[in-house]
Amino acid sequence: MQRETLGSRLGFLLLSAGCAIGIGNVWRFPFLAGRYGGAWFVLLYLLFLVILGLPVMTMEFAMGRAAQRSPALLYQRLGHPGWRWHGALCLAGCTLLMMYYTTVAGWMFSYFWLSATGAFAGLGADDVGAAFGALLASPSWQVAPMAIVVAAGFGVCAIGLRNGLERVTKWMMGALVVLMLALAANSVLQSGAREGVRYFLVPDAGNVARNGGWARVVVEAMNQAFFTLSLGVGSMAIFGSYIGRDRALHGEAVRVTLLDTFVALAAGFIVIPACFAFKVPVGAGPGLLFVTLPNLFNQMPAGRLWASLFFVFMSFAAFSTVLAVFENILACVCDLTGWSRRRGSAVCAAALFALSLPCALGFNLLSGVHPLGPGSGVLDLEDFLVSNVLLPLGALVFVVFCCHRRGWGWKAFTDEANAGRGLRIPVAGPYRLYVAWALPAIIAAVFVIGLVDKGREIARAVEAGDDGDALNGFDKRSLRVRQAVLPCEEYALAVREPEGAVFGVLAVHRVGAGLEGAVVLEADGGVAGAAGVGVLGGVPHVEGDGAVRVFGGGQDGWEGDDGGGVGGEGEVLP
Repeated sequence: MQRETLGSRLGFLLLSAGCAIGIGNVWRFPFLAGRYGGAWFVLLYLLFLVILGLPVMTMEFAMGRAAQRSPALLYQRLGHPGWRWHGALCLAGCTLLMMYYTTVAGWMFSYFWLSATGAFAGLGADDVGAAFGALLASPSWQVAPMAIVVAAGFGVCAIGLRNGLERVTKWMMGALVVLMLALAANSVLQSGAREGVRYFLVPDAGNVARNGGWARVVVEAMNQAFFTLSLGVGSMAIFGSYIGRDRALHGEAVRVTLLDTFVALAAGFIVIPACFAFKVPVGAGPGLLFVTLPNLFNQMPAGRLWASLFFVFMSFAAFSTVLAVFENILACVCDLTGWSRRRGSAVCAAALFALSLPCALGFNLLSGVHPLGPGSGVLDLEDFLVSNVLLPLGALVFVVFCCHRRGWGWKAFTDEANAGRGLRIPVAGPYRLYVAWALPAIIAAVFVIGLVDKGREIARAVEAGDDGDALNGFDKRSLRVRQAVLPCEEYALAVREPEGAVFGVLAVHRVGAGLEGAVVLEADGGVAGAAGVGVLGGVPHVEGDGAVRVFGGGQDGWEGDDGGGVGGEGEVLP
């Protein structure tokens, strides 16, 4: 059977960019930039994209184009069958990624529907949070949207590479750009948004000092730059296999990275200025998307329209990644079995729906399963295996294979990457030394840092005695904490009394010096007050007597609990 090819260079660039442009980019980037120093985080992120992302992406493109096969048969076609185990891991990694990504993509579609039908209109912050908790607690609201994502994604792939995947992606990415520009313009034109734009674009070392210090900002920027491109599981190699040799691949990798960066920066302009304009915490973590932003849109003129457009934008960003990774899975299965595209799509859709059920049910029927310690769930385990294990180790394998003689080797790699017109890789000198020796060391460091951070997170959860009701900062039921340090790094959680009445909002931020979280005191069976944790003179400091004293990501502080009711003045600690 003759191998399909893409119909245009634009299709290749948009498909590759669509794979990189996903929820982690348009969701995670804004709150990380808000949390870790604003403009300095952005500058470091761009630097790490160049020195980490570009070389690995070029390697994936080159291996795919040279082999003209999916990752499942890539190493065999390149004459190195001893490395084929990594091809199997690429297929496993893409499948594992989609086992939870389809559920999260379903949340985006659900929120678009809820926003468009006015379900959030007139609700307060706590009611919006309760609505998200109800969505997570409903098996039908979790499984049905996930099933729609799976069926639609493989349905597009079944039509064909050019007529299905390429055509739909071109239309969707065009709409994505229009939506981004409209949403960003609306955000920066809000009254009070200027401070948010300044925080996002103008470097200020004081913002770094107030948000974890340089070491933390550097590590977070490096992690985001590495993971945003989804490198390490062959997701870029498959699109390299669909193109000819008329263009040098380093230049193509630069263009894909620029598209990915454009979307990330646009997401920052959509979220950060609006958060400053409406005095909401931009560093609130995952809850920012599903609780904070819907409440923000409720305060905005024509908020229902802007909320609907925003979640269309998020749905397109999520679905672009779904389509790209589904194509990788389908190509691997068809290469291994010889099946047609339609038969492979049907089998893959049925299998992935079944494999995605544990994550979809992990917030309700399987909410008692905590694979990574108290407070964790199925999604946490799957995300950890992909993000902290398979992606960095896979990228390390690609680098070693392309740079050293026991693999493909530097000459074979550069000959393929430099074939065609455009920007080429230097074949000798400092660049070769960096890619062959320094880059593997950096990737190994990313891998180790990720494992250490996850280990500390689990240890904090165990020490806190978390009962599992709060998963990833989402209030699955009513949150009750008994005189413990919350094991949270990036969440703002609603603290409720046993009767379900909102008692107050406890802001939780990384505060350095090894102490993270905040202490919640309990008296007579109910929440008596909250003691915020800040940094005073470089030493972790607790303000007692039930008064909240926290700092809010470079903004003007948070409203605090004055030891009995909501409404006391927040205070920014030096």
